[in-house]
Amino acid sequence: MKAYTLGVYEKAMPGELTWRERLEAAKDAGYDFLEISIDETNARLARLDWTKEERLELINTMYDTDVPIRTMCLSGHRKYPIGSSDEATCAKGMEIMEKAILLAADLGIRLIQLAGYDVYYEESTSETVERFGENLKKCEQMAAAAGVLLGFETMETEFMNTVGKAMVFVNRLNSPYLGIYPDMGNITNAAAAYGTDVLEDIRKGRGHLDAVHLKETVPGVFREVTFGTGHVDFPAVIEEAWRAGVRRYVTEFWYTGNPRWRDEMRQAARMMREILNTQERKMEEDTVCIYN
Repeated sequence: MKAYTLGVYEKAMPGELTWRERLEAAKDAGYDFLEISIDETNARLARLDWTKEERLELINTMYDTDVPIRTMCLSGHRKYPIGSSDEATCAKGMEIMEKAILLAADLGIRLIQLAGYDVYYEESTSETVERFGENLKKCEQMAAAAGVLLGFETMETEFMNTVGKAMVFVNRLNSPYLGIYPDMGNITNAAAAYGTDVLEDIRKGRGHLDAVHLKETVPGVFREVTFGTGHVDFPAVIEEAWRAGVRRYVTEFWYTGNPRWRDEMRQAARMMREILNTQERKMEEDTVCIYN
């Protein structure tokens, strides 16, 4: 068994690819698995209503290509937040959550990344925060019944842009089915803005970090920053996450029309594997020292 697994975000590839083409591209670039996106677009939300036959077809494609889908980025709650003051919007958000959990269970997805927003397109209030907390408990109970993990994404907004802020809700529910799936780019930006230590922020989630998004950022810019051109210290944040027990990592970046997108995927995989392999070697050396 591998010491760690490295996945790639679905949106790193052109949207018109078939599932077989996506999985084969991920394998060719050197990834172990793919992260599926369920965002706020109608096309991706429609995946939640796939028939049994469609789900089985994707499972068979995963087996054929030997590349599984093991994580889900559920950002559809941005449009339908579970803390919304609008009753219909909130109900839609809860419906999305239930369907996402069922889809994950059917496809063998272990972890759903939850957007850390009480609301996004409306004003956050004490009422939306309270409603978010109440509905989060219901989400956690659904996930627990299905045996699927939920992990908060640390976002670009004040509500939950650090591991420490996410831990408030994780501690409140105190459930093995609710953890944190932090975005290293977002928490690096937050640390720069607050003048705090990003590594200390990661340590606050120790014992509750399910996986990690590896994304590049610069202060004030949260997406479409090329790896190696921003301010995220990937060796340092990966080492800290590894010490905290994280063994599942996903490179998050976007296809922006570059015809050499396959090369971008390979370069990102090589960059992160070099860092992760260093951590694996350190672990092996430490194990030898213990037994000697």
